[in-house]
Amino acid sequence: MKFFQIVIFILLTNTVLSQTNAPKFSNEFLNIGVGARALGMGNAVVASSDDVTAGYWNPTGLLNTNTDLQLGLMHSEYFAGIAKYDFGGITKTIDTASAFGFSFLRFGVDNIPNTTELIDAQGNLDYDRITFFSATDMAFIFSYARRLKPNLSVGGNVKVIHRKVGEFANSWGFGIDGSIEYTKKGYRLAAIARDVTSTFNAWNYTLSDEVVEAFTLTDNEIPENGLELTLPRIVFAASKKWDINQNFTFLSELDAAVTTDGRRNVLVVGDPFSIDPSLGLELGFKDIVYVRTGLSNTQRVTDINDKVSYSIQPNIGIGLKFKGIALDYALTDIGDASVALFSNVFSLRFNLNPPKREGE
Repeated sequence: MKFFQIVIFILLTNTVLSQTNAPKFSNEFLNIGVGARALGMGNAVVASSDDVTAGYWNPTGLLNTNTDLQLGLMHSEYFAGIAKYDFGGITKTIDTASAFGFSFLRFGVDNIPNTTELIDAQGNLDYDRITFFSATDMAFIFSYARRLKPNLSVGGNVKVIHRKVGEFANSWGFGIDGSIEYTKKGYRLAAIARDVTSTFNAWNYTLSDEVVEAFTLTDNEIPENGLELTLPRIVFAASKKWDINQNFTFLSELDAAVTTDGRRNVLVVGDPFSIDPSLGLELGFKDIVYVRTGLSNTQRVTDINDKVSYSIQPNIGIGLKFKGIALDYALTDIGDASVALFSNVFSLRFNLNPPKREGE
């Protein structure tokens, strides 16, 4: 209870102090999600995460990987390959009660033409003056988990964020996540407080005279150095796994993401708190083949006659696991929730040092 009391206090404090100067969708690339398993289940995996992606979803889940060392990779492309989203992670069991993980995320658009110097000093078009740059968002996440009791674990993330727009602008940011997991009678109850102290991004702009002139002539606001805040969000989750028979298992999970940055177009709308629920289901066969689906991104839609309706995003996926290698696939549309569009997503996991079976 103390954990939740501390989290609620921090959320209220940060909301009151930061609501006026924090953009609503700061560092939104960190909310896309990682791993095709999670994306196929509508991102409802906070309580059931038990692999290398747990460093992103819920660091306490690193204690459930059932392997000494695991590596995970994911690649996806959007806008017909213009934007690329990549994830790489590794987790290592320290001892029977603790684990460590590292995750790297990159969302970027490369080869963007810079035409600010297209016209030379004589007013002529010179296409040789076109250069190219990249706009990238990167995050380095260091995770740690500790088991306090047989059914109670805690964890945390330290996040270093680097965002860069060519030579024009860059920022460094820092943030902290805290998580807790409790198990009882086959149920897993979990919560993660993301950006619990607010995540800070310090932006620095380096604009040439030509760029400033182009901004002025086109009536664009010239950006200034400043601090960008990402307000906290907390995700509550509950999952349960059933053994149907010797061959089949069934897992279900319900998550509720509580944001603190004001009214959002989600199922439960409030100010400053809004709630976005998601549901994930997974059917497993002999721990080899998995079929997954999920519902997420419920939105209130108001038409021109002020009639309110609701839309919901379906997600599907499959997974194969064999001799320490897992291949997951998801078909999902995450464009409605972030900067990315509909895509096929693949991810791989490798158990580099799996536990030995009896007799080996």
